Amino acid sequence: MRKSLNKPVLPADLSRIRTISIKTRPSKVSARDLACVPGKHKSFRSFEQGLPDILAVKQFRALADAIAKAAKARKTVLWMIGAHVIKTGLSRVLIELMERRALTALAMNGAGAIHDFEMAMYGKTSEDVQKGLKDGSFGMARETGEFFGQALAFHGQSGYGSAVGEALDEAGVPNRKLSLLWNCRRLGLTATVHSAIGTDITHQQPTARGEDIGTASFMDFRKICAVAGTLEGGVVVNAGSAVIMPEVFLKSLTVARNLGGKVKKFTAANMDMIQHYRPRLNVVERPTALGGKPIILTGHHEIMIPLLAQAVLDRL
Repeated sequence: MRKSLNKPVLPADLSRIRTISIKTRPSKVSARDLACVPGKHKSFRSFEQGLPDILAVKQFRALADAIAKAAKARKTVLWMIGAHVIKTGLSRVLIELMERRALTALAMNGAGAIHDFEMAMYGKTSEDVQKGLKDGSFGMARETGEFFGQALAFHGQSGYGSAVGEALDEAGVPNRKLSLLWNCRRLGLTATVHSAIGTDITHQQPTARGEDIGTASFMDFRKICAVAGTLEGGVVVNAGSAVIMPEVFLKSLTVARNLGGKVKKFTAANMDMIQHYRPRLNVVERPTALGGKPIILTGHHEIMIPLLAQAVLDRL
């Protein structure tokens, strides 16, 4: 029989183990951190204070504190959103934050602008993609294409976001008070739209003009670069954009710093149902490496954003 080259492993002698006292051992959770009984709460503030001061709750409170502090100090609070935030019914929530300076600049992708327009003009949005894809009718709403074609042709030189806001104002649309872009115009806030060619339903229609889309979107990139330059002591929140806004933000921050802007200490947060590579690195981790505060919150927008907004408003 072949001789084994390995020595046999003997069982560890546990009798030689050195133990320590739990009285001196550091613990991450204590009784004061535990949640309160739900039935004891008489207000949202009481409810929030009763949450367990553990993990995501610490992040949630830190973000609410940062936004409220920035609003009181009249610092920049940039919200970057994907279309899903509008589709899940949160426009009124964000508009209230605008009113209280807890949102001072808004950036979105092209789909967000489309849903914003349709809600303002017709009081409804979001179609059945699977059904429309079968017969080629998906994204072919004529009125939507015509509105964006005309808005960018006439007002695109001033930027995509302001063009839509101005066109909504001129049209006197019935539900314009529900529009994020119209309310930004009303309140004098910077609103930018960042459209990638081929990503929006309006690009499929005969009213789309690449030169108008490009001109308007490029102007808005220059605008968000200027906003990024004012972020010191402020907050940036990315909600629901996995690719476009994180990429745009990284470049805008680079431009702001290249032009000499002091943008080091600010809070950067990503809020989404699942965490993706680009938002985590391009919004949260890389931008805060010089001394900012990174925050990641995972959850459904239709739950998390109203909760955060209420926490901020309570602090204000």
